[in-house]
Amino acid sequence: MTERQSVTLSDVAAVAGVSVSTASRALNGTGRVSAETRERIEGAARRLEFRPNALAQSLALGRSRTVAILTDRATNTFSMPVVIGAAGYLGAQEQAALVCDARLNRRDMAERIGELRARRIDGVVVVGDGLQGLTRSVTTEFTVPVSYAFTLSDDDDDAMFIPDNAGAGRIAAEHLLGLGRTRIVHVTAAGDDIAVRQRADGLLRTLDAAGTGLTGEVLYGTWRESWGREAAQRVVDEAWDVDAVFCGNDHIARGVESALVAAGRRVPDDVALIGVDNWEGLILDQSTQHLTTIDVGLAAMGEAAAAHVLAGEERPGVHYQPPTLIVGDTSA
Repeated sequence: MTERQSVTLSDVAAVAGVSVSTASRALNGTGRVSAETRERIEGAARRLEFRPNALAQSLALGRSRTVAILTDRATNTFSMPVVIGAAGYLGAQEQAALVCDARLNRRDMAERIGELRARRIDGVVVVGDGLQGLTRSVTTEFTVPVSYAFTLSDDDDDAMFIPDNAGAGRIAAEHLLGLGRTRIVHVTAAGDDIAVRQRADGLLRTLDAAGTGLTGEVLYGTWRESWGREAAQRVVDEAWDVDAVFCGNDHIARGVESALVAAGRRVPDDVALIGVDNWEGLILDQSTQHLTTIDVGLAAMGEAAAAHVLAGEERPGVHYQPPTLIVGDTSA
């Protein structure tokens, strides 16, 4: 057989010494085939580098081998890694990903859902853009598994994959306490955001358990760098006794750092600094890490939601993605 010839199922069957129908059942995972025969067929397929015809396989199994990724802001800075994580996982499992941005058809979501059903998709991953509000559940509008990533559904029985924001606050506190920092300030965004409340709660609980309270009140503002500068300037002007700052995100942390340095405070010698989001590594793809930060696992969230759909498991409720501490110059 020359390299230009395509390997067929008949070729695999011939090498394995079985019928074409037996080879088909073994490779598709359908019907009864002994373990020994299945191993022989799979070995022949690997040696011949056999690639099954996706269309024929779909028809045989009654499945499209396609999962829809439904989002209303696919290009959002923080939604995109979730979409990429889900699509990457599906591709590794030889499943196609059909990304549908509802923003393109916001006024007629019913039509979009109808289009997806007509494609005989095998599952749906709904990707949100954070925890500022609830996403309307579409689970009952499909007969296939549906999961939600980086958002909370308004139906508690849905499977939702979100960041462990309380864990992020806990990790920040543990890192700073481990450095011997005990006079910690928390600068974050407005308190009506679920992520804000959970991160602050994780921080405060860990500090309380260690017998160390927060220095001053929690400083609430916006997610912007300008708010970080404003908050840090207040700390300087009011002469707060502080040796560390945990910021709600990396933008705030950059603002805090610039204001502290301008006031003559050394980072991290005088004040250690931690943010959240891993903006440098995840978004900017920088090879060096200046800001110590906490990666909430956006891509892994998408992977977990896609895996849930493919497994067809019944695991309703909220599933938290563990965060990861990324140590940089600002606390080293």
